[in-house]
Amino acid sequence: MIDLHTHTDRSDGSTKPADLVNEACTSGLEALAIADHDTLAGYDAALPVANQKGLELVCAVELSTRPEPSCPGKRERSVHVLGYFLSGPPSAGFRTWLETQQASRRKRNTDLIARLNQLGVNICLADVEVYGCNQVGRPHFARVLQEQGYVSCYQEAFDRYLADEAEAGVERDEPTLEEGIRRIVEGGGLASLAHPVRLSQRGCDLEALVSKLMAAGLQGLEVFHSEHSPADTAEYERISRELELIPTGGTDYHGENKPGIRLGTGIDGNISLNYDFLNQMRERAKRRQTDARSVV
Repeated sequence: MIDLHTHTDRSDGSTKPADLVNEACTSGLEALAIADHDTLAGYDAALPVANQKGLELVCAVELSTRPEPSCPGKRERSVHVLGYFLSGPPSAGFRTWLETQQASRRKRNTDLIARLNQLGVNICLADVEVYGCNQVGRPHFARVLQEQGYVSCYQEAFDRYLADEAEAGVERDEPTLEEGIRRIVEGGGLASLAHPVRLSQRGCDLEALVSKLMAAGLQGLEVFHSEHSPADTAEYERISRELELIPTGGTDYHGENKPGIRLGTGIDGNISLNYDFLNQMRERAKRRQTDARSVV
C-alpha cells in the first residue's frame, strides 16, 4: 500500500514529518509522498527518518495557482497542481522559486491580520504563528478564530472571514495555472492536476481544460482522492485514459486537521493503491521524457 498525497505541519497538516513517517511504517505503507503546499520543508525533514526506517519517500509538492479569469475583473478560485519528482530531487532553481511563494504567503498573512483587526477581530500574527511550524496558512487562522470565540467552527471561519470572497478575504499573489505547471516540469517533475472534483468544470469542459493544460506541460491527473466518489473516479480514469495522462492518487491526509481522512485508506477505506501504481507512474513519466528527447 502507498499514499502519494499527504501533508505535514510544515504546511496545513497537523503531523510532524518524523511522526508521519512513523505512522506510515506502522500502517504498512511501502511508499509515501509528502506534498506540502508551496514548500519542500516537510519532505526535507522527513527524509533522514524515512531512510533510517526503510520507507520509500517520494518528493512532492502541491502548488497553489490561479487560472486566467474567464471574464474581465473576475478572480478565479485557486487551483492546486501536484508536482512529483520521481527520478531525482527538484532543481535548485525550483527550490529558489518556492521561496518566492513563501514570501507571498507571508504578505497575505500580514494583510489578513490588518483586515481582521479593521473588522474588530483582535488577534495578532503571533497568535496564529503558534500553530504554523514552517508556514502559516488560513487553516491556522481558522483555529485561532474558533479558539478565541469569533466563530463557532472551522467552516464558519472560512465562510465569514477567510475565503477569498469573505469579509476579510485577501488576494494572494499566486502564479498562473500554466506557470505552476511549467515550473514543476522545468524543475524536473511530473505535473498533475490535483483533486479535479473541486473544479467547477465537468465533462467536456473539464476535458477541454485538461487538454489546454497539457500544452503547457501537464502530464498527470489525480484520479484517486478521498473526496472522489466512485463515479468521479471512473470519470477521471476515463479522461486520463483518453487523453493519455498519467493517473496519480492519494488520500490528501492532513492529520487532525482533516480527521475523517486516514493515512493510506482515505475516507471509510475509499483509497487503496499498491506499489505497482507508483511503478507505473515512474515508467510512464520516464517514457514521456525519452519521447520528448527523441523529438528534440
